[in-house]
Amino acid sequence: MILPLIFLCCVFHLVSAQLRVGFYNSTCPQAETIVRQAVQKQFNSDRSITAALLRMHFHDCFVRGCDASILIKSTKSKQSERNAGPNQTVRGFELIDNIKKSIEISCPSTVSCADIITLATRDAVALAGGPTYAIPTGRRDGLVSNAADVNLPGPSFTVPQALQSFTNKGLSLNDMVTLLGAHTVGVAHCNFFQNRLSPVPDNTMDPTLAAQLLKTCSKSTATAFLDQNTSFTIDNQFFRQIMLKKGILKIDQELTLDKSSASIVSGFASNENTFRQSFANAMIKMASIDILVGRAGEIRNNCGVFNPPNQKGHKVL
Repeated sequence: MILPLIFLCCVFHLVSAQLRVGFYNSTCPQAETIVRQAVQKQFNSDRSITAALLRMHFHDCFVRGCDASILIKSTKSKQSERNAGPNQTVRGFELIDNIKKSIEISCPSTVSCADIITLATRDAVALAGGPTYAIPTGRRDGLVSNAADVNLPGPSFTVPQALQSFTNKGLSLNDMVTLLGAHTVGVAHCNFFQNRLSPVPDNTMDPTLAAQLLKTCSKSTATAFLDQNTSFTIDNQFFRQIMLKKGILKIDQELTLDKSSASIVSGFASNENTFRQSFANAMIKMASIDILVGRAGEIRNNCGVFNPPNQKGHKVL
């Protein structure tokens, strides 16, 4: 069994090595500036765009890899990932589409939608007070998007259940705890945690918080911040909150209850710099999951639609 594992590891690093920081420096030098300015403009009017892009990026990478398959629109004959149950509340599509249109004017058929998602998320993280990091680019867009392929870790998972989903993607326990820290800017619809409030309150949740959420969730469309303290800032407050039994989702609270993850949580809660560095590293690692490079996939002209068959992979970067 050793040889296959070594082979898979080498393949991962070989593919990842084809990405590089500044991939578009010569072919579309203004690409990252266009992305950054568009995200800044959106953030100025809607700070929740950071959470929206983080969620989109995660949901894209965890299905077929970071290939922008989540952006494809469904047709009458086929449901795409975009319309799968877990993606019904994903937002940010219009922003990505607008960025793509702007880039196409300057550099037609050059910058992938997969890289636009990755860069936009990186910029939104920085605007929300998170770490600034250089992200390699050079991904290509996928040619497949099926609703049935969407199988994401759920909000009521235990740590071992969630970890299985992450390890299947080559991510570690530390990566998982770190990436769940993105909930520091997240919100959840009440139906994702209603079972923790009634008919029997979950004793792992702070009673005052539970009572407050019960009132909030009296409206069927209500949502709650996953970090009740600094809800629009990427910091370590999420970890401090869950250590006080103020985790909204079951999986968030489970991080402090499971022995395998509890020490990571306490480490992040006590040292924000440790979390920031780990978050940057985990985001870079996640953005390299099952990527398409070289001649694989395509560079879409429109992020929501596959190129016509005769244009598949029409431009090799």
